[in-house]
Amino acid sequence: MPSLQRISPCLWFDHQAEEAATFYTGIFPNSRIGSVAHYSEMGREHHGKEPGSVLTVAFELDGQNFLALNGGPAFVFSEAISLIVSCDSQAEIDHYWDRLSAGGPEEAQMCGWLKDRFGVSWQIVPRHLGDLVAGPDAQKSARAMQALFTMKKLDMAALERAHAGG
Repeated sequence: MPSLQRISPCLWFDHQAEEAATFYTGIFPNSRIGSVAHYSEMGREHHGKEPGSVLTVAFELDGQNFLALNGGPAFVFSEAISLIVSCDSQAEIDHYWDRLSAGGPEEAQMCGWLKDRFGVSWQIVPRHLGDLVAGPDAQKSARAMQALFTMKKLDMAALERAHAGG
């Protein structure tokens, strides 16, 4: 999967790289799994993985390249990094929120953040969220920010109403 994209995220999984890539590519349009590499006997004393098991999965989500690595249990995901999905409608917010949170922790996080069933953090937000909460009118932005802090899954219309003063 040659790419012109200079920087691509690598997601470290214990052993679920292929399952995660399949899950994600089933959610986003214009997505696909590219190459799958497997562990060999070479280096087994370092990686400890069974020869033939999945090492990496190269995949695209809506045209963006990712690599999923089965690196073992040494590292886990945290909110220190998240993937932002910019949405143009409430229907898109609902779609990505519902699909990505399926099988994840029951308790959603604040301000449009969620964790999926693999522990990856996502932000599902309106594309114009920055304009609403950090625009040139400080009062409008403050109202939108105040509304944002009351939400888990974001309600685009409620954020826009708050921004407008309604």
